[in-house]
Amino acid sequence: MHLGMIGLGRMGGNMAERLRRGGHTVVGYERHPGKRDVDSLEELVERLEHPRVAWVMVPAGGPTRETIHRLGELLEPGDIVIDGGNSHYVEDQKHGAELAAKGIGFVDVGVSGGVWGLQNGYALMVGGADEYVAQLMPIFETLKPEGDYGFVHAGAAGAGHFVKMVHNGIEYGMMQAFGEGYELIAASDLVTNVPDTFRSWKEGTVIRSWLLDLMVRALDEDPELSEIRGFAQDSGEGRWTVQAAVDHAVPMPTISAALFARFASRQDDSPAMKVVAALRNQFGGHAVESAKGADSPGADVTPPQT
Repeated sequence: MHLGMIGLGRMGGNMAERLRRGGHTVVGYERHPGKRDVDSLEELVERLEHPRVAWVMVPAGGPTRETIHRLGELLEPGDIVIDGGNSHYVEDQKHGAELAAKGIGFVDVGVSGGVWGLQNGYALMVGGADEYVAQLMPIFETLKPEGDYGFVHAGAAGAGHFVKMVHNGIEYGMMQAFGEGYELIAASDLVTNVPDTFRSWKEGTVIRSWLLDLMVRALDEDPELSEIRGFAQDSGEGRWTVQAAVDHAVPMPTISAALFARFASRQDDSPAMKVVAALRNQFGGHAVESAKGADSPGADVTPPQT
């Protein structure tokens, strides 16, 4: 297929590359010169084949709203806009309605995979009308991992980002549990080999997982996590998950506590939050704060070549 990718950062750039490797033609636009194929949204739209497909991968909030609004002015009936960023699902519903009034399709895609997605594929959580999703399936098939998993058409517009929001809330809880377990083991006088303890859990246990593998990798690089500060930002999706739980009267103590722990990390240098910060760096390339006081990219997040 032929599509435009707007936003060629850590995620968008790798997604564009995976699509090109899969035989698709991608026209990329980035505000900053260097990576982009065109110099403006207008030029990007002109370069696309009909019906046009424009995938937006820019920061949520104002940048996404502005980009989608501008695309609504440039595109024509029958074209499709994809929002693949971390937008709030409520925003998707507004964008879908605004574009539908112009005959333009809208699909929201929650994307998970971080810096490993180029190599391993991206988990895609999709919301939108059946006809648009069906039209875009060749793109989704290339981006997702090989096999039966890694893709869901979750429902109407907004459903993709809703389930991605919950996915990230679950991620908060899992990382917090690993962090608290690490802190307790490290505090014990009985355990003298903390990294190998977690390494031993990679096989044969019920908590074996990709997050555990990444934690072992982080401990291999910094066994006492002494090079980073126990500070972890929240992306916003954890807050939205907790708010949605309140809106639907769904009890969510674990995810709520994990979100509040991130707030606490901004006040105290917590060993548990060192693990959360290290894991965010490992799977997503998120910057960590150095224990020495300066921001640092932290661990090498380049996926190993196989």
